[in-house]
Parts: sequence; structure tokens; C-alpha cells
Amino acid sequence: MLRMMGFPGQYVQGPGALQQLGGTLAKSGWQRPLVLCDAIVTNKVWPQVAAALESAGLAARHLLFSGECTRAAIAALAAQARENSHDVVVGMGGGKALDTAKGMALALDVPIVICPTVASNDAPTSRVIVLYDDAHRLEGAEFLKSNPAAVIVDTQIIAQAPARFFAAGIGDAISKKFEAAQCKATGRNNVFGTPPLHTALLLANATYDTLVKHGAAAYRAVQDRQANEAVERVVEATVLLSGVGFEGGGLSLAHGLTRGFSAIAALAHTLHGEQVAFGALVQLVVEARPQAEIDELVDLLCAVGLPVTLAGLGLPPSRSSEAVARIVDATLGGQISNLVSPALSPGRLETAIWRADRIGAGALQCRKRSDNSTRHQVLEKT
Repeated sequence: MLRMMGFPGQYVQGPGALQQLGGTLAKSGWQRPLVLCDAIVTNKVWPQVAAALESAGLAARHLLFSGECTRAAIAALAAQARENSHDVVVGMGGGKALDTAKGMALALDVPIVICPTVASNDAPTSRVIVLYDDAHRLEGAEFLKSNPAAVIVDTQIIAQAPARFFAAGIGDAISKKFEAAQCKATGRNNVFGTPPLHTALLLANATYDTLVKHGAAAYRAVQDRQANEAVERVVEATVLLSGVGFEGGGLSLAHGLTRGFSAIAALAHTLHGEQVAFGALVQLVVEARPQAEIDELVDLLCAVGLPVTLAGLGLPPSRSSEAVARIVDATLGGQISNLVSPALSPGRLETAIWRADRIGAGALQCRKRSDNSTRHQVLEKT
């Protein structure tokens, strides 16, 4: 049976990497780039990028991303772009801006170059275009004809972004080991519609191992706005390894739950990686993984400030019972009940969500007691 994976044409990572954008475009023969980014990136990053493009002899046009990746937004931006016969689209920013840029490139039938300014998810390397509606609810997905022509990751810029985004990237990536393994175990196909190559499973496992080893240290560095070697390792894992690994290995319950989470208004502005982080904990509970594996995952999530409870995800306790029932309905309505073995029933999924919530609450209490004990010891010594 044929097996398939996809990779970006080029991957460049490091401090100051965006200065290579003009040269990358020019060497590929592109002369009329269209750059899409939001207002914040326009103010903080676009001036230096525009200067770099100009120094490479390229006259780039810039369009503003409004904030939501919808079919209507993509169509409107593509209509504006058609006036100038651009030969490449450059997406700069976070996940939704990048997916909108991908949608434009697909509509215009030109290549896409991706320049993430936050490492909040693994969208940069993939063909997937995740679509939402105007209420921020997950609507569906489309696909580029091939993976991005180039991905340029400036870790100096990544380290200046709020640490919450960096943590969300860890949350989005941490599940891939378990999701790829579940896809293989249940005989499911990957994003390319084929069984996974072993390489995809190796990348998904390497992603997890890297995050467990370096995730907490990298998060602390980004809190101090420093780009050190731990940050470089984690960015490589959350952007490159995770991105290639999930496309080649496949997704499962941790990501399936985001359809349910995004159906709850109180969670509409929760970051994708924050939802996946709690979804990963639920998946491990559903799979009845050994307690040591669950504890290792929870420890990392807590260390980087990711949610391990429904309340941490943003769900008010007074509304949690009704909301969990809706999350289960919306998740299973996405036809993911057979993505784990044995197949999920509504009752089994709801039980797992509540058990994951209790596990997370217990871990937070333990950390709180440990922190208080440490503070008391310091006070006694002083």
C-alpha cells in the first residue's frame, strides 16, 4: 500500500531569519510578492520586512488581515489581490493569519511562503487550512495543493511575543505522539489519505521527547524574552517536527475535541493549543494510559501554564455540566468516535472529560502545596 508524507520546500530557523525573506523569494524567481499580516505585525514587524524585500529588489504589496479565517474573508482578500497579478503570497503572523494566507494562495493558484511571528501552533509547515465561522467556531478545513514553498521562523521575534502563545504551541504539539499512535492502532489514514510512514511516528515521538526535556526551560526563557538553545529546540519541535509529524501521522481525539470546545461561547477565544492541551489529557484518560504517562503530561502542562482543568480552559464551574454535554455532542458529531479504540460513546467521553478535570485539579493542588512549602522554607531560612 502506498504511504505518503509532505514537507515544506525550505525551512529556515534562527534569530534574524526574516532578513533572509527577500533573498529566498528572489532566488526562487518570485518578483511580485503579496504579504498578509494583521495590524500588530504590520506595526512591529512589517517595516523591517519591507526594507529587506526592497533591498532584494522586490516591490511587495501589503494587505491587512482582519482577525478571522473564514471563507468570506479569504474570498474578499483574494479578490483584492487579483488586481496585481502576484506570483507568491507571504503569510506573516499567527495561525489564523497564516491559514488565511494559505487560502489566498490556493484561490490565486500561486505558491505560499510562511513567516510565523508566534510559535502558537504547527500550522506553518502544513497544507491544512483551518476555517472558522464569524462566531469563532471551527467550520472545516481545506488543503493546499502542496506544502508551503518555504517556512521562515525568526526566533528572535518568536521570543518577543507573549509567552502564552509559546505555551500554546507546546500544547498543540504535545498530543501528536499519542494521536499518531492512535491513528496507526486503529488503521486510520493520515492527512494525505494513506497509512503513516514510520518516519511520521518517529517525528511525533521526537516532538514529545523534546518538549518534555526542554519545554519548561524554553517557556521560562520566553517569559524573559530570551531566545536561547532551549527555545530553538522547542520551536523546531512545535513548528517543524509537529507540523510534518501530524500531517504524516494523523490526528485523533485531542484535536477532535477542539470542535466541541469551540462550540462553547465561553471558550471561543481560548487558543487552539490550549484546547488541544486539555484534549491530550482527555485522550490519555480515554486510552487508560499508565498513570506515570499521565503525570508526565500534566507536569509539563502545569509547568508552562497550560490548562489541565475545565476551569483553566475558561469554563465557568456553574455552567460546566451543561457545557460538557454540548462539548461531547459537538465532538462526536464530527465523526471522530472511531478514532480511538474501542469506539467512543457519549457516556465514555463525558466520563473521561470529568476524570481529566479531576486529575488536573489534583495536580494543581499538589503544586500549590509544594509552592507554599517552598516559600515557608525560604522564610524560615531568612
